[in-house]
Amino acid sequence: MSEANQQQLIRVAAPRHGCNLLRNNSGACTDQGGRLIRYGLGNDSAKINKVFKSSDLIGIRTVTITPDMVGTSIGQFMAVEVKGLGWTPRPGDTRAQAQRAFGDWVQRNGGFFQFATTPEDIWG
Repeated sequence: MSEANQQQLIRVAAPRHGCNLLRNNSGACTDQGGRLIRYGLGNDSAKINKVFKSSDLIGIRTVTITPDMVGTSIGQFMAVEVKGLGWTPRPGDTRAQAQRAFGDWVQRNGGFFQFATTPEDIWG
């Protein structure tokens, strides 16, 4: 199955696990006036995008806090980078390294990040 198919399977499975995931398109185009328009989280410049690429899916999952805030729920930021079946990280894959840099930033700030080829990669 293609990456696009796997992405849809992950998005369909997410609500069953207390998550809501949105597609995060990222890129650049030129408008009718000739201005460059960049879009996607963190895609501020070509230089930044080369080393820091936001994930395919962005969302929030509900987490119940314990013990000092028992019963309270918070939303935890989620980032899922979807890959086709059989994908494995390769040395020298600068795109995956830039995606990992975004994932590391998410995790350092208390969020959830995962490379995924199937819903099971995320939820077991």
